[in-house]
Amino acid sequence: MTARPDTAIVLAAGLGKRMRPITDTIPKPLVKIAGKTLLDWCLDSLAAAGVAKAVVNVHYFPEQIVAHVAARRAPRIVISDESERLLDSAGGIVKALPELGEQPFYILNADTFWIDHGPLNLGRLALAWNAAKMDILLMLADLHQATGHCGSTDFLVAPDGALRRSKGDPAGLIYAGAAIIHPRLFRDAPAEPHSLNAYFDQAIADGRLFGMPMLGHWITVGTPDVIPLAEAAVADALIESQ
Repeated sequence: MTARPDTAIVLAAGLGKRMRPITDTIPKPLVKIAGKTLLDWCLDSLAAAGVAKAVVNVHYFPEQIVAHVAARRAPRIVISDESERLLDSAGGIVKALPELGEQPFYILNADTFWIDHGPLNLGRLALAWNAAKMDILLMLADLHQATGHCGSTDFLVAPDGALRRSKGDPAGLIYAGAAIIHPRLFRDAPAEPHSLNAYFDQAIADGRLFGMPMLGHWITVGTPDVIPLAEAAVADALIESQ
């Protein structure tokens, strides 16, 4: 049986430009939905899944995030400081690798979260992980279980869970901002700005990108007008999950 990931990185360094004017004074991960910051929605999910250590990368108003997480006990927080230069998703992971270790770890986007319905989705992701055949395992959401998503789908899922780009096919699923990834992918990668998307494409080419449909409701918060929709979705999803 595969051990659950014990470490994670929460990608929290973005500028949040589409969330202005709210993000003129605070970083996007500290925007609150239903009384809880986006960052805490992520960190609480990791704590519930038994993750011991979470790296949080920071760039924009970094001191606010550092101060905010100072009181947390679970998971233990390590800050990866990108104040001098924003490294994008993959570059931020490469910089944080010394803290993430040599075993597979979770990646969470700090502007998306979800309400579990039934077993914890991060636990289900860990159970579905198979390092022998996967380099990356993505959590996926259906368009009908998403709030705040204004784009199309991202991936089509084969019967065995293997993924390929959906190119907007309505039968596809959305990448839900949570994944397990093996650090071997970044062995020769530079700590320079670059995106995770290139790793998704390489894993598709190698037949090693897989996906797991989530259970529950997924919420992404990109613009201020989504906040009331997100709060309503949280209220509805919590009622449904009881």
